[in-house]
Amino acid sequence: MTQTHRPFGRIARAAFLAALLPLALSACSDAKRALGYEKAPPDEFQVVSRAPLSMPPDFSLRPPVAGADRPQEGTTRDQARKVITGQRGTTPIATEGRSQGDLAMMRRVGADSIQPDIRVLVNKENQALLDADKDFADRIVFWRKPQPPGTAVDPVKETSRLRENQALGRSVSEGETPQIQRRKRAWLEGVFN
Repeated sequence: MTQTHRPFGRIARAAFLAALLPLALSACSDAKRALGYEKAPPDEFQVVSRAPLSMPPDFSLRPPVAGADRPQEGTTRDQARKVITGQRGTTPIATEGRSQGDLAMMRRVGADSIQPDIRVLVNKENQALLDADKDFADRIVFWRKPQPPGTAVDPVKETSRLRENQALGRSVSEGETPQIQRRKRAWLEGVFN
């Protein structure tokens, strides 16, 4: 009789340990966090208050005058020389209110050679990355090239219309401008090209 109770005793012990295991693990903080029983409030030392917005102290800045030379552009001759020689324009460091140490540090890190057209350069680089990142799904979904914007004028018919108006002494704008009618594409045209 004792032999038949032993397997039942092992099963009962295993069931008891299985029931006790979650209770024992709930005491561990890592297990509580992993099971979602413990909340994670924000760290009170990481929460900071921000100062309110205020007006800048320099009110001496005046709006530009129309037609006045801009000091950062230089003369037309200097601009042409820079374009021909391929030099990039730089923005000088504002020295007002800075110590010699500040200026030396800014020169050392390259802040004295800021490119004024950096936004254009960054946009070109980002566009190149976006174009290279087109994946297979984009090529499947957007398989057609978009139609060019606007209407195309038929140059041969337009030239003959202008000459005819000139010969008859009419205004150049008289008459209808001949346009090239684009052929409508079939639904799956160009899929396998």
